[in-house]
This record gives sequence, C-alpha cells and structure tokens, in this order.
Amino acid sequence: MEEMKKRFDEDKRDQEIVYSKAIKAGKRIYYLDVKKNRKDELFLAITESKKKIVGEDAQVSFEKHKIFLYKEDFTKFKEGLEEVIDFIERNDDNEISGSIAIEEHEGNEKIGDEFKIDFG
Repeated sequence: MEEMKKRFDEDKRDQEIVYSKAIKAGKRIYYLDVKKNRKDELFLAITESKKKIVGEDAQVSFEKHKIFLYKEDFTKFKEGLEEVIDFIERNDDNEISGSIAIEEHEGNEKIGDEFKIDFG
C-alpha cells in the first residue's frame, strides 16, 4: 500500500506545473505549461484543446492533443518553428503546396510520394 502511495506521489510530481500560459484562438485554446519531471528538470507541455459538441443532447467535450518539448530540443524546435512561420508569412496565398516547403531543405529525401525529413 505504501509503495502505491509513493508511486502515485511520484507520478503526481511529474504533473507539477510551475508556470502556465493559455492562448485562446477561436474554438481552440493552447496551453503552454512548464512542468518539472522527477529529476526536477523543467520541460514544456503544449496542449491544444478544442471544444466539441457531441450527440443529439449536445454534450460538450474537449479533444486534446499534447506534445512534450525538452530543454535539449528548444533551440532546434525554436529555429524550425520560426522558419516555418516565416515561410507561411512570405507565402500566404492559399496555394502553398506542402511539398514546396519540404523540397527546399537540404537533407530531405523523397521516397515515393513521401519525404524523409532530416531534422539535423
């Protein structure tokens, strides 16, 4: 019993939010949560929460998607995010082909109709 309580407390600690920012965007809310893991290392949990109305009785539920970003990946993630945002801003004419963005980067390899993307 004591072991289960200890394990629950450890799991709960993984969920400790030390800082949070909510971004409302239409029907979606993005949560940027800084959390601590068991080793007291900080990481970023990004959650997209989208409101859904389900069934004939119009029950409200939320569809959630999460990604976890660790400190050692911040630089590459930030550079990649800035690059794709810049691309969208330069080419926002609703005719962007996903292949344009992928093909213009060195190290990406086309395999059939798909691409193998080199993240560095």
